[in-house]
Amino acid sequence: MNASATEGQSDSAGDAGHAPRVARSATGHAIPQAQTGVAGGIRANTNRHHTPRARRMNLSLTRFDAWSVAKVSFLLGVAGGIIQIVAAGLVWGLLNAVGVFDQVTQIVSSTGLDASGFNLADVFSLSTVLSAVTIFSIIEVVLITVLITIAALLYNVVSSLVGGVHVTLGDD
Repeated sequence: MNASATEGQSDSAGDAGHAPRVARSATGHAIPQAQTGVAGGIRANTNRHHTPRARRMNLSLTRFDAWSVAKVSFLLGVAGGIIQIVAAGLVWGLLNAVGVFDQVTQIVSSTGLDASGFNLADVFSLSTVLSAVTIFSIIEVVLITVLITIAALLYNVVSSLVGGVHVTLGDD
């Protein structure tokens, strides 16, 4: 067949098994055609000066997946721990470069106290400070992961009672 013969054929043969499209809401209910502004699949242009309205959608955050929350909080805790270790090293280096440790040792010795065995730079050496911050960061990662996961589980319980947090999203 040529193109003109196929164009002249009825479209009903190709659409015999398909029902017309119906607009549906987010909950799956059919929206009447008068509300959608669609007539026969073609948008009816009733007002030429109509400015487009922003779309809004009401959603509810009703459940957190506990395993997903645990993974994300663990990784964020590890990132925070690494930041703390690097920051502690930088602060120690800055204090050492400025000479704070030597000045504190001189102040203690000028007070008349026996400071012969006291050296603040030895007490707060870089390895000691970084070891302490690393241990603190590991404990912090574990605590943050456990507490945030427990908070997510508590949110799931509370949201099953009250319906969760309702959020309205808008398209600007």
